[in-house]
Amino acid sequence: MSDVLAGPLVRVEASADQRLMRAGLWLAGGFLLLALGLPMAVLLSRAFEDQSGHFVGLANFATYVSTPALLRSAWNSIWTAALTMVIVVPLAFTYGYALARSRLPFKPVFRAVMLLPILAPSLLPALSLIYLFGNQGMLRWMLPMENIYGAPGIIVAQVFSTFPSAAIILSVALATADARLYEAAEALKAGRARIFATVTLPGARFGIVSAAVVTFTAVVTDFGIPKVIGGQFPVLATDVYKQVVGLQDFNMGAVVGLVLLLPALLAFALQRWAEGKRAATLTGRAVPLVPKRRLARDLPLTLFCVAMAGVLVGIVAVAAWGSLVRFWPWNLSLTLDNYDFGRFDSSGWGAVGTSIRMALTTACIGTAIVFLGAYVMERAPRLSGGDGALRGAVGLLATVPLAIPGLVLGLAYILFFNHPANPLGFLYGTLAILVLNSLVHFYTVGHLAATTAIRQLDPEFEAVGASLKVPVWETLRRVTLPICLPAILEIWVYLFVTAMTTVSGVIFLYGPDTKPASVSVVHMDEAGQASAAAAMACVLLGVAILAKLAQMGVGALTARRTQGWRRR
Repeated sequence: MSDVLAGPLVRVEASADQRLMRAGLWLAGGFLLLALGLPMAVLLSRAFEDQSGHFVGLANFATYVSTPALLRSAWNSIWTAALTMVIVVPLAFTYGYALARSRLPFKPVFRAVMLLPILAPSLLPALSLIYLFGNQGMLRWMLPMENIYGAPGIIVAQVFSTFPSAAIILSVALATADARLYEAAEALKAGRARIFATVTLPGARFGIVSAAVVTFTAVVTDFGIPKVIGGQFPVLATDVYKQVVGLQDFNMGAVVGLVLLLPALLAFALQRWAEGKRAATLTGRAVPLVPKRRLARDLPLTLFCVAMAGVLVGIVAVAAWGSLVRFWPWNLSLTLDNYDFGRFDSSGWGAVGTSIRMALTTACIGTAIVFLGAYVMERAPRLSGGDGALRGAVGLLATVPLAIPGLVLGLAYILFFNHPANPLGFLYGTLAILVLNSLVHFYTVGHLAATTAIRQLDPEFEAVGASLKVPVWETLRRVTLPICLPAILEIWVYLFVTAMTTVSGVIFLYGPDTKPASVSVVHMDEAGQASAAAAMACVLLGVAILAKLAQMGVGALTARRTQGWRRR
């Protein structure tokens, strides 16, 4: 009799869960539409209008095409990004190969050093290169050209900045290998070069494509490095800045922004195509590859990793040293006066406080929004048995920010929130718009991390909860969140660090009382205060390192309680 009564109760509870999940899916879609879709639509419309707001068709694009300086900027962005990609991918592949396929000593140390450029603002390597190879650089005599400014400086700094992202992707791709393939190749008497060409490279090809796409996109869309070390070498990112800030021409800024968006979209489409072609690397019968000790392979890879780690640490060390120089390059005595930021920028240390508040708010609110949005997107179809079109639309909106440069999104926010018909115009210049922009700008990576973690959980968790008349939010609180806690912490620290160090996304949006520290670095460098700019960049790096250490500490403290099942 109890079983007969239980059936209707379970269906009623499941129906309530369905309504809740469907509402969550609509909320996630509405948030992304308001914070991303509408601003980008306004940006697109402004590209077809004149200064008075009248529709002019393709006139602005015709002006762009007929302006040689603007076309040269587009070409400069493309070829510098392509050359950086050609340099970074082999370096990152070798480093990732050493981490995944060799008996490299001190692997945790090399992994930690590899993360330094991710934690540092993109302007830091540019400042270091100025100290080393600028007009009064210590090693200027080593350069075959007059100085480092322009394309050489951009490329070298971008190699430093994009190397860790590519290395992480490739180390993960190389770590998923089936030992049986290598055993079969050795049994067939294949040489090491042939095994590398026919087994290793094909197995990592999609990782190579992803690393190349990420590197190319990051270079094309970056603003900080070209602004600091680009000199008179124009690129698309600095052109957008000049059109908006220098010329106050928002219509042409929208056109250049759309042109800047095209390479990123093409690279994004290429990556999605590669993912669609990818087959499973490992099967259920696969045998994990455990590298054997081999001196002829391990010693060269160790020397390579030592050299790369030395370069990464060296660039950071030069910036730290530069932050202590009294007056570069004439007085090299050491002082802490450069950390008295109030002498160089009106915001002083308040800019650091603003960045910390912005990063904390973005990380805390953003982690909740990103994870819950990914959860309802993944689980709503299974609970409701439908809503496929809505789920697809939300999924598309969640992945699009990865292809939108920060400058383009910032310009879209200017046009959208300053529109006379927008009741949310009061947000412009406040901390709230900086948080919203940072959250949307970096939404996709967190969403993908959350989606990956949630897909590892069997949907039967929700089914069992429904059969026991447990609400879906209770299953989420007691089962899903504890199991996914490592991924949640990773999302939190990613949002914190990226919001703390971003320049391009907020350069258009801050107000008199909400200037972030990353923008202060740009302004101090523009004013010729390189040591103060380096000091501010080092402070940002220090805060990011502390956040990463805090994430690791919290993860270690909670692992026993929430992840103990993994060791059973």
